Amino acid sequence: MKVLVTGATGFVGGALISRLVDSGRFGVRAAVRRESGELLAGVEQIVVGDLTPNTDWQQALVGVDAVVHLAARVHVMNDTASDPLSAFRQVNVAGTERLARMAATNGAKRFVYISSVKVNGEGALTPYSEDASAPEDPYGISKWEAEQGLHKVAEDTGLEVVILRPPLVYGPGVKANLLSLFNIVDRGIPLPLASVSNHRSLIYVGNLVDAIVTCINHPKASNHTYLVSAGEDVSTPELIRRVAAALGRPARLFHFPPSLMGFAGKLLGKSEAVERLVSSLTIDSSKIRRELGWRPPYTMEEGLKETAEWFKKKHGHAKVGGLENGS
Repeated sequence: MKVLVTGATGFVGGALISRLVDSGRFGVRAAVRRESGELLAGVEQIVVGDLTPNTDWQQALVGVDAVVHLAARVHVMNDTASDPLSAFRQVNVAGTERLARMAATNGAKRFVYISSVKVNGEGALTPYSEDASAPEDPYGISKWEAEQGLHKVAEDTGLEVVILRPPLVYGPGVKANLLSLFNIVDRGIPLPLASVSNHRSLIYVGNLVDAIVTCINHPKASNHTYLVSAGEDVSTPELIRRVAAALGRPARLFHFPPSLMGFAGKLLGKSEAVERLVSSLTIDSSKIRRELGWRPPYTMEEGLKETAEWFKKKHGHAKVGGLENGS
C-alpha cells in the first residue's frame, strides 16, 4: 500500500514515517517543501513547495492509495500576519481541498486529515465529543472549514475521508510550550502552579501515530471524525510532577492564586499562555475505541519517559565541574 505523507519532516510526520517504514507494510512517499536529508532510507521524497491553493501534487500522487495530510499553517500565539484568518484559510482550507481533490482524481482511496481539538473550542467544563464545534481563533476556524471542505470532496468524488482531532501532542522532538516546560523543570525553576485545579487531555506522539495507522486502512473509519487521546487527563501541577519524575528532577511548585495569574498574564501580554496553564480542556475519545477497537499502546508514564530521554540528549543541562549549570 502506497502512502503519501505531507508534513513529513515535522514532529508528528517524522514519527509517522518511522512507524510506517518499520511496519514493512507500506510504501512511503514524503511530500516536502524542499529536498531534505532528514528522511529515512527507503522513503521516496517529492518536492512540492509550499502548501497553497495552487500546489501541483500530480507527481506526488502517482500510484498513491492513501494520503495522510499533516502539513498546515500551525497555531502560534503571536501571529504577525496582517490578516491571520485569511492566511490560515489559504493554506489549511484551500490548500487542503486542492490536495484532496487531486488525490481523488489520481485514484487515491483514503484521505486521513489531522485536524485539531481547537475545532471543538477552548476550555469547556465537560469533555468534548466529535459533535461539538465552536472554534474560537483563526487556526481553529480554518481547521473546521477544512473539515467541511473535505466532507464536500468526499460527497463529490467518493474519496474516503477520515478526520482525527488530537489535543496537545508530546513526545521526542516536541517544540513550543511543552519543550519550554521540560526546560523549566530541568532547570529547577519554581512555578506558581500548585493551586491550579484543572484537567487537560494530551496524547503521546506514539499513540497518535498508532491511531493514524489504524485509520489508514480500517474499513470502518471511512468518513468518520475521531477525537483521540490516551484517556489519562491530568492537571497542570500533576503534569509538571510527572515531567519532573521523568527527568529525575524535583517538582518545584508553590501556591499562587490562579485569578492573580490571569491578571498578571494580561499585564504581561501573556493571557493565552496563562489560560492554557490554568484552564481545562478534555476530550471523550470513546468513539475511536468503540468503532475501531483502538487502544493507546503507550501510557503517559512511558511517553514522558521517552520524551525526557530525548530532551536530556538534545536540550538537557550541561554539567560543569561535576555540577549542573543553573543548579
